[in-house]
Amino acid sequence: MLGAYKFTNAYRASDRTSQFLIKRVIYNEDHDWPSTLLRVLLFKVFNKTATWNLLEASLGPMSLNNFSSERINAVLDDAIASGTAIYSNAYIMPSGAASMRQARKHRMHIALLSDIVRGSVSADIQKANSMEQAYNIIRSVPSFGPFLAMQFLVDLNYTQFLNFSEMDFVVPGPGARDGIRKCFQSLGDYDETDVIRWVAERQELELSTRGLEFKTLWGRPLQLIDCQNLFCEVDKYARVAHPEVEGRTGRTRIKQRFRAHAEQLTPWYPPKWGINEKIRQCQAAPGPSRE
Repeated sequence: MLGAYKFTNAYRASDRTSQFLIKRVIYNEDHDWPSTLLRVLLFKVFNKTATWNLLEASLGPMSLNNFSSERINAVLDDAIASGTAIYSNAYIMPSGAASMRQARKHRMHIALLSDIVRGSVSADIQKANSMEQAYNIIRSVPSFGPFLAMQFLVDLNYTQFLNFSEMDFVVPGPGARDGIRKCFQSLGDYDETDVIRWVAERQELELSTRGLEFKTLWGRPLQLIDCQNLFCEVDKYARVAHPEVEGRTGRTRIKQRFRAHAEQLTPWYPPKWGINEKIRQCQAAPGPSRE
């Protein structure tokens, strides 16, 4: 099963796309907050490394100073005309309300990004006193539902400009809700958010009790968003392994097949996490070593 279908890494930040975001979109150069916000959202709207590479190869490094809806749309129009897929199929980006829609979906998304970076959202996010408050600001953006708002916030929180704990807040997505439903017959007085927090807070105890060895991320345990993703992967796995157990979304298959990449990634994480030096020490050690 794991060799046939694509599943995410247990640690969200270790996923290939997240690693690209962290290393190539956020920390490749010094950018101020407005440009970083633009870069992260522009990448995440399409969530496809090839689209980001195409835009930067055609237009240069993305920043607020050189942001041009017309030029970006022209590049993407040409890509679509040549048969190139510009969106990832990891999740579906909404087309927006009827009043927002344009001839092509990407044009609506670029117009939306222009409104975000030139409005008050950028400053409001940076001034937020809590992760939940920042989430509500992003959630207020037209067409950004609960799932996308949470994912975008986690990505923005990788930057040096936000520093919320990933144990502060989480919003379960549809896949995670289905995964939880497939694990528990009844939640009793708990809701899905409670379950995710319970798993995150008790991970060491529950793993130890069952004699399971599970490696941390060089000393960093699973966070709320990691456990949210794990329940989403449980849902995916169960669609094939246990098709008789139905979820609320009604999804019955796994969309993406697994394809191995020849390129080996060297993991690198937000410096504020304090684990990159540990990785360097592990790589320099003669044998395998990891907390």
